[in-house]
Amino acid sequence: MNQTKPRQPVSKLRVVALGGVDEIGKNMYVFEYEDDIVVVDCGSIFPKEDMLGVDLVIPDVSYLVSKQKNVRGYLLTHAHEDHIGAAPYILRQVPAPLYGTRLTLAMVDLKLKEHRIGGINMQVVKPLDEVRLGKFTAKFIHVSHSIAGACAIALTCPAGTVVCSGDFKIDYTPIDGQITDLQTLADLGSKGVMALLCESTNVERPGYTMSEIKIGRTFETMFEQAKGRVIVAMFASNIHRMQMVIDSAISFGRRVCFIGRSMVNVSHVAMDIGELRIPEECLIDVDDLDRYPDEEILVLTTGSQGEPMAGLTRMAYAEHRKLQIRPSDMVIISATPIPGNDKSISRVINQLYRCGAQVIYSSLAEVHVSGHACQEELKLMHAVVQPKYFIPVHGEYRMLWQHAELAESMGMDRRNIVIPEIGQVIEMTEDSLELGEVIPSGTVLVDGLGVGDVGNVVLRDRKHLSEDGLIIVVLAIDRDNRRLVSGPDIISRGFIYVRENEDIIESTRELSRQIVLASDLSGENWPELKNRLKDEVHRFIFDKIKRNPMILPIILDV
Repeated sequence: MNQTKPRQPVSKLRVVALGGVDEIGKNMYVFEYEDDIVVVDCGSIFPKEDMLGVDLVIPDVSYLVSKQKNVRGYLLTHAHEDHIGAAPYILRQVPAPLYGTRLTLAMVDLKLKEHRIGGINMQVVKPLDEVRLGKFTAKFIHVSHSIAGACAIALTCPAGTVVCSGDFKIDYTPIDGQITDLQTLADLGSKGVMALLCESTNVERPGYTMSEIKIGRTFETMFEQAKGRVIVAMFASNIHRMQMVIDSAISFGRRVCFIGRSMVNVSHVAMDIGELRIPEECLIDVDDLDRYPDEEILVLTTGSQGEPMAGLTRMAYAEHRKLQIRPSDMVIISATPIPGNDKSISRVINQLYRCGAQVIYSSLAEVHVSGHACQEELKLMHAVVQPKYFIPVHGEYRMLWQHAELAESMGMDRRNIVIPEIGQVIEMTEDSLELGEVIPSGTVLVDGLGVGDVGNVVLRDRKHLSEDGLIIVVLAIDRDNRRLVSGPDIISRGFIYVRENEDIIESTRELSRQIVLASDLSGENWPELKNRLKDEVHRFIFDKIKRNPMILPIILDV
């Protein structure tokens, strides 16, 4: 009588999102099996409107720092900022080998050089390549997206196989001719996939995402109609669309000029590795624009999201040194607004119209398609992968919730679905799915060269200053003789226009003087004096004009 050999017990696979859930961006997912840790993606996100002065937001990787010796490598799905933008900041803290396709690693390498970070081992992989990382094996699987070299990743360890979809769509007519590798995904599904982590960006949209090839027809029509220069603003990372626009322009006898730091950098990297092909005689420098007739010019630039310092915005407001908008120009904005950027884009479009240009954007023509899967494509991913467990990622909470409902509508047991929270450990084996502890997590703010030195207190002060302004009370005290030597002088910034409110300034100065004269001016009492100045000047100002400026006393020892 044959007896089934008992299955050997295995450890639990621990999965935790350090970013990319309850938000669109900052994607970073940690997979931990026993003493081996593998990280998928290393993304950033743009700061929210209330994060005044902040340049970038990245994940908190305190947990990885504490287990640095266990980190076997970073697996990168593609080269968009929300998947690689944090790489230079995080690799400085937790260095480990990087694995990704050629364009992805070329873009990361550009970032590392800008930050003067060396010594990072980068391994270029191709679709279907497998990489061994401790007890993990990672397989890269080609998917269609709005950038070349995008991949899903299948991670296998003794506990089972997990598929990370990355960003994808099912495009049957992609620009590069390489469709999403459903065959490999189906093969994995037939062998058994323990869990699927799938993006949720377009889960609210029914049907299918339009093919990129339709955009090409729109651009051909636009080039045929254009009488002057054509200026196209788009994401610099969308190499496929860039190639399509360039091909159309060249077919109409136009020359190509790149404007904008990221557009120039990305195009040069893409040309160096063969992902972007432009005949040398068709490429011109921005300084040579006026040497050619307007009808022979295509300008590719940044600023599709209305960013203040991007190329298109500076052109619209006549702040660009090399190019000014002319009434004969056709400006095409080949993007849709990222949530929160709508007003910025509207202002730029209005300004372009004031310049007399013809402006084409997504509300008027098919000049943009998403790189993310809609509902029917997400269903197809679920159907071919056939996961036992499902973890929706890459979306705001409502999107994750709707993706969970979509999975349930396809027959998945709700008990096998986990809507993740940042920092919440999810533990799984083939026989169990449960929540573990919550690890240190959150956000780190990047401001200039400072990483993590801007926190809630600093942001609160910046918000206070931006809304109510500042009053500085400056005085000089002779500590030894305990007497007021000079001042108090009142300096106002962002509070009131001093010349028209001299009575308030003078009253504030006199109040401050009375407070000082009534105080013990020995050095050990200065902290108490500062607090009295803050409180009483604040109370006086509020009673007078109902405002709450920040009060900053400065005492000089003379």
